[in-house]
This record gives sequence, structure tokens and C-alpha cells, in this order.
Amino acid sequence: MIPSLAVARELRRRGHEAFFVGTERGVEARLVPAAGFELQKIHIGALKRVGAVQRLATLAQLPLSTFRMFGMLRKRRTSAVFSMGGYAAGPVVMGALAAGRPVVVMEPNAIPGFTNRRIGRYVARALVSFPDTSRYFPRGRTEVTGLPVREEFFNLPAKQPSETFTILVTGGSQGSRTLNRAARESWPLFRQANFPVRFVLQTGQPEFEALRAAFAEAQLPGEVLPFITDMPAAFAAADLVVCRSGAGAVAELAAAGKPSIVVPFPFAADDHQLRNAQAFSDAGASQMVQDRELTGAKLYEMVAILARAPRLLEQMSAAARRLAHPGAAARAADILEEVAQ
Repeated sequence: MIPSLAVARELRRRGHEAFFVGTERGVEARLVPAAGFELQKIHIGALKRVGAVQRLATLAQLPLSTFRMFGMLRKRRTSAVFSMGGYAAGPVVMGALAAGRPVVVMEPNAIPGFTNRRIGRYVARALVSFPDTSRYFPRGRTEVTGLPVREEFFNLPAKQPSETFTILVTGGSQGSRTLNRAARESWPLFRQANFPVRFVLQTGQPEFEALRAAFAEAQLPGEVLPFITDMPAAFAAADLVVCRSGAGAVAELAAAGKPSIVVPFPFAADDHQLRNAQAFSDAGASQMVQDRELTGAKLYEMVAILARAPRLLEQMSAAARRLAHPGAAARAADILEEVAQ
């Protein structure tokens, strides 16, 4: 939703009208109205990683939802449709194609999601983050734009070396049990080694209290937080980021030019987080470790090696910046204007 809102704001700044289609149970129900945009609600469920009953219910909803979107897009004289995939996008995209409206998709992951793979051959343009993703779409219709990221990440000053090595560990707003557990297990190791480290851990709300108490007991510098409001500032203070490898996370790493240890979420759809992590690792921007392999001892070992290799950290930072794509929202708006004409 964050990248979609960035594109919508850019379109509105140019004098165009933008509205969203989504479900009442998705995050869009909260974020879209708060941003001042209209949300048209659709009743549709997922098809992947659900039981047979849910799959049948979704298949039954699909024709009616598609027909409704077809009528709505024609009635509102919609000029173009922008989609980032997801199950809610299916009826909208199919309705748009049936109505003869051009569809521009943004695929931020190394491997497209289910919806974008299915409709890939019919899109007017596909905006991707990784060059290899172009093979899933028609030749000549793709462009590497990257994912819209807050401008603050691109403007972060270079982290100056210091005696204390600062690690930012974040599993996203909901936290990650694997990252939380590994961080907690590593604290006694850093303490015993008298390692000059400072930890900043975003836990998510469920495990916050337990981890805060454990961190206080470890007596290490840093802080444990349920949620970090100013993530660009947290990035700026970090020498190393340990995180998942969702599209938003790797885009922020690239924009900030931060060396990282990435831990793909093993249950991500189509294993896209693994593909994202491999792309970053192959570029020399990150070191990847599988979820099942991340322990406190493994985290301690990797951090200790990197902290003693400033030249390697500089190389990882430079490699990450080479993967950054500033101006992605503006470029997406350019392309939507082009296909709409």
C-alpha cells in the first residue's frame, strides 16, 4: 500500500483523480481514507495457501466481482489501472482488460506474484525492481523502475565509523519470531566477549515485554521497541541492518545504501523473499542466511566478522546503492499518463 499511495499522490499532484479498490479487511481500509483517497470495496478472497472451502468461495465470487469492476471502470471513464498484484487485484485487472483499459503493473519482487504472472501477457507496461523479472512479461513492455521509497532513505548521511558497532534488527511492524529469538540468544555472547555493540530491536507488540526484560538483563547498550516510528533515522544510526527480504525492506536497504544480513521469510508466497534475498546477495549488497539456520550463535558470528571488516561493509553499501531507484513514483505516474493517452 505504501508504494501505491506514493504513486497516487504523484498523480494527484499532477491534477489527476486517483481512487483505490480493495477489501474492507485489508490494510487499505485504514491507510487509503487516512491519505485522503476514495476506497471502493470489493468482496473477494485469496486462492493460494487457503483451504478448499475458501478457494471455492473465491472462485464463486470472481465472476460477479469482475463484472462489477468492468461496469465501474466504464462508468467512471477510468483512463488506466495501476496494480501491484495481490488477490484483490484479480477482478479489477480482469475487469479493466475486458473494458479495454490499459493496465500497468508494478512487480517489486524478483518473481511475480500469482495475479501478475497470470495477467502478465496482457499488461500495457510492467514496472519491475530486478532486471531478471522482465522475463515474466512481454518483451519491450518492461522497465526497471524500482519500488517507491520514502525520500528520507535516499538522503541519509553516510554513517561515520565509531568504536561501538550499531545493529538494527527488524522483522517489520509485526516483528519476527526468528529474528527476535536470534537477537535474544546472541546478547549473552556479545556480553561475554565484551564486544562493543549497540542493539536496536523492533520486536512487534506480542513479544515486546519479554524481550525488553531480557535485554535489560543482558546489560547491553541499545533499546528494544515494539515499533519504530522513524525508520529512516534508525537506518541512519545503524552500521548493519538485520531484516527480512520483502520488497519494501530490500528497497529501503538499497535507497539507504545499508549493508545487511537478510533472512527470507520461508512461507512467503512463491518463495519471493528468497528470490529477493538471492538477488541482493548475488549483487554483493547483503549476506543471506536461511530462517532455519539463524541462531544466536550464527548471528553473533556473522556480526563479529562484518564488524571487523570495514572495507567489506563499504563494498556492501556501495552495492546496495547501485540497486536503488530514486524517482520510482514519478516514473510510474509518467507511464500511467502515457498509456492513458
